[in-house]
Amino acid sequence: MPPGHSVPEADSDLDYMARAIRLAELGRYTTDPNPRVGCLLVREGEVVGEGWHRRAGEPHAERLALAAAGARARGATAYVTLEPCCHQGRTPPCTEALIEAGVARVVCAMVDPNPLVAGKGLDALRAAGIETLLGVSRAEASALNPGFIKRMEQGRPYVRCKLAASLDGRTALASGESKWISSEASRSDVQRLRAGSSAILTGIGTVLADDPGLDVRLSASELPGMTPNDPIRRPLRVVVDSHWRMPPEARMLALPGRTLVVGAESRPEPMAALQAAGAETLRLPARAGRVDLVALLEELARREINEVLLEAGPRLAGAALSDGLVDEIILYQAPCLMGQGARGLFELPAITAMSDRVALEILEVRRIGPDLRIRARPDPGRIG
Repeated sequence: MPPGHSVPEADSDLDYMARAIRLAELGRYTTDPNPRVGCLLVREGEVVGEGWHRRAGEPHAERLALAAAGARARGATAYVTLEPCCHQGRTPPCTEALIEAGVARVVCAMVDPNPLVAGKGLDALRAAGIETLLGVSRAEASALNPGFIKRMEQGRPYVRCKLAASLDGRTALASGESKWISSEASRSDVQRLRAGSSAILTGIGTVLADDPGLDVRLSASELPGMTPNDPIRRPLRVVVDSHWRMPPEARMLALPGRTLVVGAESRPEPMAALQAAGAETLRLPARAGRVDLVALLEELARREINEVLLEAGPRLAGAALSDGLVDEIILYQAPCLMGQGARGLFELPAITAMSDRVALEILEVRRIGPDLRIRARPDPGRIG
């Protein structure tokens, strides 16, 4: 069966794969930069083993499920949310483990986009006489790992742009004051977004105006799949600072975790001061007088960054949207009005025709405390 080929889905296969997907979701806050993967082993209608990949360098989901099943894995069906790996990485190949355990059938949701795998794992299973079925709950499995998939296929991370605005679309007063537009419940939800991200990206304007920490202010016990003693993974903080205005005394530099400051000029003195304060500095090519955001995202992908949370003012947010780099917008809309003169969501070039407007596909709307949380996907090709 060729990679990517869809197949009819039996009800039992769908039910078991749904369980495997729920297992994979437990790794949302821990597996990065690896993909989130779950595995279920079923023999004669009984679940005999299950596992989910917890952390890079630790056993993969398939090996954990096989260990739980023991001898009962022989003749079983394995349900796995991502094609089993067939190469030696941080851990041994899972295809070998499945073959050695004597499983009879492997049901796989999707092909692994990693070029080192990309269908080769399924080929190895078939060559060993194991029946395979591909495509069961593919969409749900893909939604587990948008950043890993995009990094493997396009060489860039998946970018979510987080915004908080009033009902009239304002993100700050004319003075720059913005604390707090959204509710405490929304701000707690943002903490979970941060905890699940590989990096948090902001601009120098936000740093100078708000001096943010961009840290995760949650305990492990507040995150699914984690135990109270688990360390919280700290996303890389990335500051776009084209002209090196970042103050060495910025609050985030005194917090645990790593900060990368990215500029577009060679200025040894401020770069050295930031390095002395604990930051990493990086010079990238300039485009239109600012850091080339495409080059930045490609560099982050090379650093195995899967998912980026963009928390920035209207200038950087607008630049990323204009460059087609925003995959998803998450807007917390508060039930208030901020009036004329307050700052908007995005700085975009003037639009003179309705046919040129940036259309959005609404993916989800739900209440978070008193606020609305709107999840949307930019869709410039769609004319409403």
